[in-house]
Amino acid sequence: MKIGILQTGRTPAELRDKHGDYDDLFKRLLDGRGFDFVTYPVLDGVIPEAVDEADGWLITGSKFGVYEGHDWLPPLEDFLRRTYCAGVPIVGVCFGHQILAQALGGKVEKFAGGWSVGPVDYTGADGRRDRIMAWHQDQVTAVPADAEVIGSSDFCANAMLTYGNKALTVQPHPEFTAEFLGDLIEARRAILPDHIAEGAMARVNDPLTSRMLADRFETFFKKER
Repeated sequence: MKIGILQTGRTPAELRDKHGDYDDLFKRLLDGRGFDFVTYPVLDGVIPEAVDEADGWLITGSKFGVYEGHDWLPPLEDFLRRTYCAGVPIVGVCFGHQILAQALGGKVEKFAGGWSVGPVDYTGADGRRDRIMAWHQDQVTAVPADAEVIGSSDFCANAMLTYGNKALTVQPHPEFTAEFLGDLIEARRAILPDHIAEGAMARVNDPLTSRMLADRFETFFKKER
């Protein structure tokens, strides 16, 4: 199954030799599950021409805000709306979660509560609790009409959304390991309040259940439609 990775951000240059870029993190997360990947650097203006160039699409995280005025954002939103209407499955993570919500009529804002960084407990609609890495200020504050909330945290009410068989999006980062997050905090420490950085580093090695989302992404992509 061919998955098109819509790359909307890059890992810090000083971490790239060690950890790779954002598309590499997802390739490792979903390794061994029967997927072939092709990356489209949409942040450089490379938008797929046709929604069926891949069997499914995965939108990465990014340092950018979905409400910022970058030239590549409107074409990406248009592509996502066409993909959604065609029923080609979409998975979005962090920025990907937010851009799809915005493209489909939801609202994304910089949250007044500040940052969420490090291992965070998320509660699913079925009551299950999972611990997954977070790194964000922005969040979906109003969900699109087609979306259903299936997971939340104390910090982020609309942390996981499903759009029937068409899309599955999440605010946390299942592709982030403890080692990557620790290095990311050090690389980006200047933008984080000290108490956020220090609190996240103190918890960085907490046990995670991120594989749950990898399993869920696989099941979603391979679902009969």
